[in-house]
Amino acid sequence: MNKHNTKALTLIGLMTAIICVLSPFSIALPISPVPITLSLMAIYFTVFILGMKRGVLSCLIYILIGLAGLPVFSGFTGGPGKLFGPTGGYIIGYIFASLIIGFFVDKWGGKWYLSLLGLLLGTTLCYLFGTAWLAFQLSLSFLEALMMGVLPYIPADLVKILLVLLAGYPVRKALLRARLL
Repeated sequence: MNKHNTKALTLIGLMTAIICVLSPFSIALPISPVPITLSLMAIYFTVFILGMKRGVLSCLIYILIGLAGLPVFSGFTGGPGKLFGPTGGYIIGYIFASLIIGFFVDKWGGKWYLSLLGLLLGTTLCYLFGTAWLAFQLSLSFLEALMMGVLPYIPADLVKILLVLLAGYPVRKALLRARLL
């Protein structure tokens, strides 16, 4: 294995670990089966740092670890029941959010407003998957699921996006300078 592959695998493993450590912490809301978590922020940060290919891979590894039963999903849970339960659409949505965010970061990473657009579009796609799945699982209309699974979370997700933009640029720049990316 060459030096470049070792660095890449190490970064993917490290960022996957960060997702796994941050994601289980959650706050339940009485109005929704969807808790407030740090999962999406961890995904944002990972993809912002690693770019599309490595970021998506890190996200997929996180999901597979949770699917295997390790308690890395919200509330320190794991297993197929969580992935195929009411919040599973959001978890699957992380993959598509990672693709969109990573594309924008790879293509226009130096322009904060385009990175912001990628983060907003990726979040919207994650919301779309999550809302559709939540509606299906709980026999709700799409609008009811949207009111229950998205609207209460928008302010917190906007703060997470801002934090990632503020922290992501210096970290990514430092990793690029150190030739780790």
